[in-house]
Amino acid sequence: MKLPAVQMALRNLSRNRTRSVLAALGIVIGVLAVATLGTFGNVLQLAATDSFGEVGSQVVVSPNDDAGVEAFSERDLQTIRRAAEGRGVVVPLATGGALVRANGASSAAQLYGTSQPGVLFQAEAGEIPRRLRGGVLVGTAVADRLGVGVGSAVEIEGNRYRVLAVLAEGEDISPIAPARAVVLPPDEFASEEPSQVVIEATNREAASAAAAQIRATANARGQRLAVLELSSIVDRIADFFALLNGFLVALAGLSLVVAGVAIFNVMLMSASERREEIGVLRAVGVQKRDVLRTLLIEAGLLGIVGGAVGLALSLVAVYALYYFTPLSLSVVMDPSNLPFLALAFGFGVSVALLSGLYPAWKAANLHPVDALRG
Repeated sequence: MKLPAVQMALRNLSRNRTRSVLAALGIVIGVLAVATLGTFGNVLQLAATDSFGEVGSQVVVSPNDDAGVEAFSERDLQTIRRAAEGRGVVVPLATGGALVRANGASSAAQLYGTSQPGVLFQAEAGEIPRRLRGGVLVGTAVADRLGVGVGSAVEIEGNRYRVLAVLAEGEDISPIAPARAVVLPPDEFASEEPSQVVIEATNREAASAAAAQIRATANARGQRLAVLELSSIVDRIADFFALLNGFLVALAGLSLVVAGVAIFNVMLMSASERREEIGVLRAVGVQKRDVLRTLLIEAGLLGIVGGAVGLALSLVAVYALYYFTPLSLSVVMDPSNLPFLALAFGFGVSVALLSGLYPAWKAANLHPVDALRG
């Protein structure tokens, strides 16, 4: 009985093609809006998250000046090492600032003192030694300003150093900015005591666990240490984009509700115009469920066709996003976009079926005599 019902539904829809096309067009627009806005929002979230790289894998710990703590105690350092054990590498940093001079020019630079520069920095030119015992590493901005390169000499506070490597600009967002940095051995500082400790964790989960352990242990009786967990920044940004995406999808869903009202009107008018036909069908023995099924199939066909066209147009829009913007294809084609396409299509078909339910029920429950009277 399903095939005759589908054939009858197709015949009924073709009777007034203009009305049927306009009703399906509402579903097309609604599905296009939900799928496109949902996908666009998700793509923006993925692009923003990717731009942070491994930002979430760093934890920066420093003495809390607001609490009157000016330096790490040995106990603090032990706490940090225990928290990072099995989760990442601990890099103590001595920090400062100075003017760097070379070739008659000078440039302000952020000084970092560490014997493990390879954990935090990468070289654009030259090679970063596993342990820094002599010489300096210079950031690209400082090197360009001074006109120096690998093997050149720079002067810092009256001391001359040979440039071992030029640091590459970091792709990750981090308080440790390599472009304007100069990295020296820690014993070149007046005090070798670290002013910051960076934990380069293996992943965001490890960074979060290490940060939580430091807060629970070192700050149990007061905020001795300031713990900057960079993954929290990424999480907040992800929460913002998730909220924005939900708002966009809900806004686009209103267009599907409007389309549902249009289908409701079409199905109600169709049932009213076909009262006599329905009366004849009922008089010759067609059951209520058959009439109900036929009209619901009509509404479902409008939803399926409109949803399919809407999905096709949304795919074109997503490809245009990749073609006309600098977004990478991997972000645009990410599998996490698929649920928005499925949601849009399913929502469109569901709205069409729900909109046709009452008109179909009303038509199926017409008394044959009353229907034949018109």
